[in-house]
Amino acid sequence: MNLPVLGKNAPPASDENAPPKKSGGLRKKLLRKRIIIPTVACVLVAAVSVHLLGGKQNASAVNQTYITAAVERRDITAQITGSGTLQAANSYSVTSLVEGTILTADFEEGDQVEAGTVLYTIDDSDMSSTLEQAEISLNQSQRSYDSKLEQLEKLTVTAPEAGRVLSLDVEVGDEVSAGQTVGTVRNSDTMCLTLPFLASEAESFYVGQSATVTLDSTFETLSGTVTKISGNSEVLTGNVIVRPVTIEVENPGGLSTAQTGSASISGVDSADSGSFTYAAEEPITAQVSGEVTQIHVPEGNWVEKDGAVLTLASDTLEDEIQSASESLRNAQLSLENRYDQLEDYTVTSPIQGTIIDKNYNAGENAEGNQVLCTIYDLSYLTMTLSVDELDIASIAVGQNVSVTADAVEGKTYEGVVTKVSVAGTSSGSATTYPVTIRIDDTDGLLPGMNVDAVITLNSAEDVLAIPSAALNRGNTVLVTANSPSAANGTVSEITGTDGEEYYSVPVEVGTSDSSYLEIISGLQEGDTVVYIPTAASSENAFAMMGSMPGGGMMPAGGMPSGGMGGGPGGR
Repeated sequence: MNLPVLGKNAPPASDENAPPKKSGGLRKKLLRKRIIIPTVACVLVAAVSVHLLGGKQNASAVNQTYITAAVERRDITAQITGSGTLQAANSYSVTSLVEGTILTADFEEGDQVEAGTVLYTIDDSDMSSTLEQAEISLNQSQRSYDSKLEQLEKLTVTAPEAGRVLSLDVEVGDEVSAGQTVGTVRNSDTMCLTLPFLASEAESFYVGQSATVTLDSTFETLSGTVTKISGNSEVLTGNVIVRPVTIEVENPGGLSTAQTGSASISGVDSADSGSFTYAAEEPITAQVSGEVTQIHVPEGNWVEKDGAVLTLASDTLEDEIQSASESLRNAQLSLENRYDQLEDYTVTSPIQGTIIDKNYNAGENAEGNQVLCTIYDLSYLTMTLSVDELDIASIAVGQNVSVTADAVEGKTYEGVVTKVSVAGTSSGSATTYPVTIRIDDTDGLLPGMNVDAVITLNSAEDVLAIPSAALNRGNTVLVTANSPSAANGTVSEITGTDGEEYYSVPVEVGTSDSSYLEIISGLQEGDTVVYIPTAASSENAFAMMGSMPGGGMMPAGGMPSGGMGGGPGGR
């Protein structure tokens, strides 16, 4: 074993602003602690230090002082402690989004409010005309868009009546103007014959009644049907009063408008003959301009009324529809925005909580982006604990936390870890991580109070323990020669001031706190360990009883609180 050298192997200086530390803890963490021996401890050092006389190195060879402690049984609890400031579970600053005179503010500081509770109402009379203008603009945009859609539908040119396409005056690729005749549709499959009947007789006729039609040229008879009975009477030569009656007959194939005929209805003959007409003959007209892209019904083919005859395309119309659509959407958004603004004139509570500050009252003028009031959700409180990087792996969501506050004496609150952040903050060579703790029982606590938190990691009862400072690198401990476990160790190069030999014994350690380590194996009751005291143990050396190498005092019961320090093996 190498003799430790002060300055090289001694523990480094401590950080007064260090984060919360786990009691006991890891050896890496121990390296950060600095041995600080106050003046009174230096007197003790002078009383027990001796110089190297030759042979093996004794305890004062490098001006380091070793003390002893008995291996004893005790309870050990590993904890992480720290302080923080309480915060509300949630807080919200209610901000005005509009300007105007506050009409109502029916609440006071300290009131409990529910989410959605009306806090302020602001005069919204200026919004009336703005809303009306937005609605008018929307209606205009809607009409314009609907008109363009109707024009889009008219790109399909349809037949005004059922019949056969008599002629088409355009071809695919031709440009067509609005109102242009592109063809003719004729229904020659059905022929119509309008004849005069005595008015007195026609009064008994009805639509749908059967009629017999006789062709004047061949005297051939055809079956027909009454489709119309005129309500107006006419006077023929000889003062004969008649009514026109229209009869339809199926064209057997030879009828034309050049032929004439007469008819008989229920034995009543027509007063005169008439010429046949087609049931329908209408021009096919384009309603909008465009280019012919497709012909659906060629000449000579039958088409139903309103059936598609041809299709046009118009880039101009498509652009107009797109523009009308965008204008309509803008008008809709504008109106929605106005209604949203109208809602801003009624200010409600966003959360359930307690009114902390009320900055505006009824009758005052609210300006935009001003905090009207502040609400805290006090259903529970939280605090943030900064945990060292060496300890953060020991923290997990769900762990219980004991919380105390200087403002509430004699009471311990129960908390629970709700969040362990992975976003660390570095300062110098140390990194800490924020841990959020929730406290549900908040009786007596208020946001802003300073509190202390203790997270218990593990504990051991009635176990063999040694001062934390007694553990050396490699998990070894120096014991005196008269210790029972010395038989299991090897002689150390370090000796007492009277030449007493010390033995290095390997140990297995368990739970640790700020002052002690659990010994699982390697030592037993009756053993006496030898070690370099930490600053805290040196400060309390006069208050403890026990033997030291070469005489003097030792801490009774082992190391006081203060954490691990450098041992004989150096750290």
